[in-house]
Amino acid sequence: MILIKNAYVKTVTKGDLENTSILLQEGKIAEISQFIDPTSEMHIIDAKGMIVTPGLIDCHSHVGAWEEGLGWEGNDINEMTNPINPGLRIIDAVNPDDIGFWDARRGGVTTVQTMPGSGNIIGGLMFAIKTYGSIVDDMILKNPTGMKAAFGENPKRFYGTQDKQPKTRMGNAYLLRKALTEAKEYIANENEYDIKMENLSLVLKKEIPLRVHAHRADDILTAIRIAKEFDIEITIEHCTEGHKVASALATNNIWCNIGPSLWQRAKVETKDITPSTPAVIAESGGRVTLITDHNIIPQHYFRIAAGLAVREGLSEQQAWEAVTINPAKVIGVADRVGSIEVNKDADLVIWNGDPFEPTTHCIITIIDGKIVYKKEDN
Repeated sequence: MILIKNAYVKTVTKGDLENTSILLQEGKIAEISQFIDPTSEMHIIDAKGMIVTPGLIDCHSHVGAWEEGLGWEGNDINEMTNPINPGLRIIDAVNPDDIGFWDARRGGVTTVQTMPGSGNIIGGLMFAIKTYGSIVDDMILKNPTGMKAAFGENPKRFYGTQDKQPKTRMGNAYLLRKALTEAKEYIANENEYDIKMENLSLVLKKEIPLRVHAHRADDILTAIRIAKEFDIEITIEHCTEGHKVASALATNNIWCNIGPSLWQRAKVETKDITPSTPAVIAESGGRVTLITDHNIIPQHYFRIAAGLAVREGLSEQQAWEAVTINPAKVIGVADRVGSIEVNKDADLVIWNGDPFEPTTHCIITIIDGKIVYKKEDN
C-alpha cells in the first residue's frame, strides 16, 4: 500500500488537483483526496513540490523486438520473406531484457503498444504491455491490439529491388486488397483452418483495427479508401504528411498516431516532417496521439517530443491527452490506464518539474502499485 501525499496531481481527464493525496492499494488507485490519514501499513511518499501524472502511453513502439545496442541479432520486427504475413505475432519476438524497457521506466512510460515493422504490406499482430516485468506473458495488458500494415517506400523498396511484387504504390494497395478479399472469402466459406486468414479475419470482423504505416499524404488517402471499401477500422501510423490532408482525417474520424518528430529526413517520404503536424490535425478536429517509433526516438525522450509539439501549437492539455488517455483509447485500454482515476491501474509518475521540459527529472515510476524506478537507480 502506497500513499502519495502533498502532490500536484494532473489527472488528465478530471483537471489538476493541488495539495492532493493518492492511495494505491492492490495495484489500483484506491482513493484520491486532500484528506487521507496515513497508517503504519502505508509506504508514504511526500511529493510536496512535485507533479504526479498518469504513466505515459506510447501506442507505436518496437521496444523489446528491435533491441538497442545490437545489430541484426536483435532486430526481429520484419519477417522479410513474404510481403503478406498476417500469421505472425510480435509477442514471439519481444525480449523483456531489452534495455528499452529500462529507458521507458526512467522516462515515465508505463505502457507501450509494441508492433511489427513496416517492411511488409501486412506485418502481423501487435499487443500492449506494461514496461516492467521479466516474463512477457505476465506483462500483457491486451493481446492482440491490431494488425500491422504498411504503405509507401518500405515494402516497395524491400521487394522491388529483388524484382518482386510490390515494386510500386499500386502494388502495395493491390496486395492489401487481395489479402483482405481472401480473408473475406475465408470467412464466408468456412474454409479449413488457416492461421493467416484467422488473424486477418479479426480485422474484417472489427475485433481489431488495421494499423497502417503511412507517411505521405497520398498513402494516407489510399488507406482511407481501402478502409471504406472493406468496411474496416484503421489507424494511421506516423501520419507525417497528415497536415496536408487534415480535413480528410478529421472527417473520417481516424486516429492519427503521429511521429517520430525528433528525427532526420531519413527518406523521401519524410522530407516534409514537421512537429506542427499534431497541432494542425487537432485544429481541424482530428484525433491525435504522439508516438516514438522506438527506437527511432528512445522511450525516455517521449516526453520531449510532447514538449516540442506544444512549442509548435498543440495545447498543453491536448499534448497530455496525446501521451496518456488518447493512446489508451487507441489501444482499447482506457478503462484501465491513461488517467488518474479511482479503480484504474496504479500506473503513476512523479516528476520534479514540468515533464515536457528537458531539465525535468522523472523521480519515481510506479506500475501496478509497485515502484519500478527511482531517480537514484540511474
